[in-house]
Amino acid sequence: MSRRDRLKGLFDDTAQELAAANYEEPSSRGSAGPVRTMALTLGRMEEESRAMQEALLSGERIVELDPDLIDSSFVRDRLVDQPLDIEDELVQSIAENGQEVPILVRRHPNDEDRYQIAYGHRRLQAVKLLGLKVQAIVRKLDDTDVVIAQGIENSARRNLSYIERAVFALNLELKGFERPVIMKALSTDKTELSKLISVAKAIPAEIVRSVGAAPGIGRRRWMALAQDWNGMTAARLAKLIASGGFMAEESDRRFELLVAELAKKEAKPETTEFDWKPKSGGKIAGRIKSAGNSFTIALKTGDAPDFGAYISRRLDELYEAYRAGKLQAGE
Repeated sequence: MSRRDRLKGLFDDTAQELAAANYEEPSSRGSAGPVRTMALTLGRMEEESRAMQEALLSGERIVELDPDLIDSSFVRDRLVDQPLDIEDELVQSIAENGQEVPILVRRHPNDEDRYQIAYGHRRLQAVKLLGLKVQAIVRKLDDTDVVIAQGIENSARRNLSYIERAVFALNLELKGFERPVIMKALSTDKTELSKLISVAKAIPAEIVRSVGAAPGIGRRRWMALAQDWNGMTAARLAKLIASGGFMAEESDRRFELLVAELAKKEAKPETTEFDWKPKSGGKIAGRIKSAGNSFTIALKTGDAPDFGAYISRRLDELYEAYRAGKLQAGE
């Protein structure tokens, strides 16, 4: 059976969720890539809307499951879960009219007594919140089916933010999915996918987690940050992202604070330089210089070559003693 046949009828959604595919964060991306992405999304949503109608007409068997037996996907797409509350429109609709559209699940690949959701995460949340059984279609799906279903579900409602798309793309690649599959899951093309993955690789995961989804921060600004990233950047930001004030801000504001901190000019470290001679005397003298991330010792006079060689042979020993001392001091 072809991949197209296997996926046909996989995905169902409400008219309200389908309409949400037209949603786009204002000024959140650049021009060419996002235009292509939106065209791919809209085209795919039209195709899946037809597939939804066919699936419902086919009379496929629907079963009732305990929501607590259903696990989320094996790969995360959102940086932070977005829980529903009792006032949510979807929750209210199901409370009044029942669950009209089933979710899609598969048997859990690692536990035959449990299930794993492929499509319908919000409906599952809503039903669980209401304390009801969930209406579901159980189908044999492989990991690729689940990933593509997850991508289509995100297209059907509010889109992932740019950095969430980037992290989702990288996570899929790290799990061994080929790029054509990732492109389908994210409704994007080869060029845009390469940019997404490069951004997620460039910026450390702990920084992304600290900033959060940043829904108002788009493609160009994340790419600019990735291009400017270097080994010293994370060290500069450690104090900022650990502060309570930083985490109290909204996600977009945290991104702004991060960029503002990086834009500050670092104060040049003060240089310290002095002469050294052994207290007990001897045929040796030294000049010691400390400047920021560098430290030099220059030895001269009679014993300099031999003493220098002696130090060189014991550098590993001295460094391990230094590290052990720091550990004991709790640094």
